[in-house]
Amino acid sequence: MPAAAANRVIQVLCLLALAALLGLSFGSVQPNRIVPGTDFGIFAALGPAAAAPVALLGLVTLLAWRPNPRRYCLVLTGCILLLGALPWALAWFAQQKVPPDLPYARAGTGAAVWCLAFLLLLIAGEALQRLHSGWLKLPLILLPLLSLLLCAGNGGLEPLALMREYSSRSDQFGRELRTHLLLVAATIGFALLLGFALGVLASRSALWRRPIFAVVNFLQTIPSLALFGLLMVPLSYLSAHSPWLQQLGVRGIGWAPALLALIAYSLLPMVRNSYVALTEVPPALIEAARGMGMSRRQIFLQVRLPLALPVIFEGLRVTTVQAIGLTTVAALIGAGGLGTFVFQGLGQAAMDLVLLGAIPTILLALLADVLLGSCAGIFRHGGRA
Repeated sequence: MPAAAANRVIQVLCLLALAALLGLSFGSVQPNRIVPGTDFGIFAALGPAAAAPVALLGLVTLLAWRPNPRRYCLVLTGCILLLGALPWALAWFAQQKVPPDLPYARAGTGAAVWCLAFLLLLIAGEALQRLHSGWLKLPLILLPLLSLLLCAGNGGLEPLALMREYSSRSDQFGRELRTHLLLVAATIGFALLLGFALGVLASRSALWRRPIFAVVNFLQTIPSLALFGLLMVPLSYLSAHSPWLQQLGVRGIGWAPALLALIAYSLLPMVRNSYVALTEVPPALIEAARGMGMSRRQIFLQVRLPLALPVIFEGLRVTTVQAIGLTTVAALIGAGGLGTFVFQGLGQAAMDLVLLGAIPTILLALLADVLLGSCAGIFRHGGRA
C-alpha cells in the first residue's frame, strides 16, 4: 500500500505558527492602562521554557509528513496541549515580568499568542476533518477551556490587563453575560418554533413556499444596524400609545427591537433546514409507512421528523452561533450584553476592554457549535455518538 502524501495544509499552518511565535510579541508590560508597554518575544518572556512549544510545533510538522489516523490523533493531541498550556505560560510571564511595586502595572497578551491560538484551531480542524470524527471537537474545546478556568481560578492570570479590566467590572460583567444569554435563548426559542412551523408549511404547500422564502431571504439581506434602526421608530410609537407595552418595558431602544431583529435574522437557517430536512425524506419510506396503515400525523411524527432531526439540528446550530454574534451588535441600541464592553473599549481605545466582551462571545459561539454539532451527529448515527 503506497504511503500517504504529506498534509501540506498542516505543514504550512505549523510553519506560520512557528513564524508568529518566533517573530511576534508574546506579551507586553505596561506601567498603567494608557502608557504603551514594552514588548517581549517568546524567549525573553519564557526563557528556556520557550523551547517546548517550538519543539512541539516542529513535531506536529513532522507528523504531517506521512500522515495516518494515529498521527492525526497525535497532531490533535499536540494542539490540545499547546492550547491548554497557553494560559499557564501567560500567567508565568505576567507573574515574572510585572513589577509588584507598581499597583497599576499590567501584562498584555501579544500578537503571537492570538495568532498561535487561531492557527492551532485551524490545524486541529484539519486533523478532525481527516479523522471524520465530530465528537473529538469536545475535548478540543473543553480541555483548553478547563485549563484556562483553572489558571484563572488559581490567580495566575491576575496581572493580565484583561483580568484587571474584569476585576474592576465583575458585577457588570455578570449582569451583561446574563442579558446576553437571555437574549440568545429567547431568540433561539422563538426562531425554533416559528422557523420550524414555517418550514413545515413550506414543505406541505407550494402556494406558501415562495412567499415564505422571499420574506426570510429579504430579512437576511438587511444590514443588522439598519434593521435595528428601522425597528426603533414603530416600537417607539407603539410604546407611546400603549400603556400595556410600556409596562412590559417595550421601547424604541433596549431589548425589544434587539429581540425582534435577532429573530428575523435567525429565521432563514431554521426555515431552510426544516424545509430541506422534511422534503428530502425518501419517498419509499413514506409509501412503506402508508402501506402499514399509518395516518398522516403518524407518518410525520414517527418517520419524517426523526429522519429530519439531524438537518434541523444543523440549522439550530447555525442559528445559535449567528445569534450569539449578532447579540453583541445589539448593545448599540441599549440592549446590553457582552457587546457593551466591546463598544465601551472602542470608544476609550482600550483593547483589553474590547477583549473582555469579545473573548466570552467567541467561547460561547465555539461551545454552541461543538455541542449542537455533536447532537446533530448523534441523531445522524441513530443515537450513537
